[in-house]
Amino acid sequence: MTTAKTAVSEANQRYFKAPVFAVAPMIDWTDRHCRYFHRQISRNALLYTEMVVADAIIHGPRERLLSFDGTEHPVALQLGGSDPTKLAEAVRIAEPYGYDEINLNVGCPSDRVQSGTFGACLMLTPETVAECVAAMKKVANVPVTVKCRIGVDEQEPEEALPTLMTRVIDAGADAIWIHARKAWLKGLSPKENREIPPLDYDIVYRMKARFPDVFIGINGGIQTLDEAEGHLAHVDGVMLGRAAYQNAAILSDIDHRFYGAPAAEPDWNALRDRMMVYAAGHIAAGGRLQHIARHMVGLFTGLPGARRYRQILSTDAAKPNAGPEVIAAAFAAVDFSGAAEAASA
Repeated sequence: MTTAKTAVSEANQRYFKAPVFAVAPMIDWTDRHCRYFHRQISRNALLYTEMVVADAIIHGPRERLLSFDGTEHPVALQLGGSDPTKLAEAVRIAEPYGYDEINLNVGCPSDRVQSGTFGACLMLTPETVAECVAAMKKVANVPVTVKCRIGVDEQEPEEALPTLMTRVIDAGADAIWIHARKAWLKGLSPKENREIPPLDYDIVYRMKARFPDVFIGINGGIQTLDEAEGHLAHVDGVMLGRAAYQNAAILSDIDHRFYGAPAAEPDWNALRDRMMVYAAGHIAAGGRLQHIARHMVGLFTGLPGARRYRQILSTDAAKPNAGPEVIAAAFAAVDFSGAAEAASA
């Protein structure tokens, strides 16, 4: 019988109300421009930052690392690290920026992360993860959550996963997101770790049955909203990563399917106009259109004109002095008559 706390924290009750649909944190992808774009398509999806290392926040360019547009809410900051003191300091520094959640990465298998003894390798030291969560909880004014794998290397997930979960729940974690694959710390690249280890959704379902009062979300290999809806019969939240990034139109049906909003056709022209205004502001501040346009390339996958749309955003947006008119030209290439079908695919 687990010794984990069964009482849901006040923060959990206030913030994590199932169902929750989230776009996964993805290094080099879910930056603030990506999140702003995604927020224009869904008002309710929970968005995550890229993983930001605690040391970078403490010693690096805080404004660049932590600032975001206020329209991105709800938005969570994902931290990387294994030193409780440093993670607590990073939480203190991030607090004025107003994130809705702080998430600890216990799932990234990259060599860069392993060299810092954090990410997925923390699955091997659940007591360290618990110490980190406890330190973060002491200073956080928002929910503190954990995103993990089901195990690493030769670990037996049926033992490793509940051990980690019990520790972090007792330390005060408000929610746990589980990528339903093992991670292999040696021999597989990060990309291979997202594809080769077999998915085991059932173990995540069993963890929800074992910890019924804890918010548990599932991640890994989920491609469609129908699949997401199926998972929500067993767990509290579902998280899509590359499927949502590479075909962002899928987000246009999130508010209706998972948050009770009235069904409505997406207003792609309004999206175009908002992104053009946002791009103009970014360029005026010294940025480049390419910083924004690269996240929009997969928006109309499967529609007539999508290939030309991608060409314009990939090529013309990268040119020196490219302006918001490139976005208008790209949208003009698309036949929107099949957009609703693409969004629900």
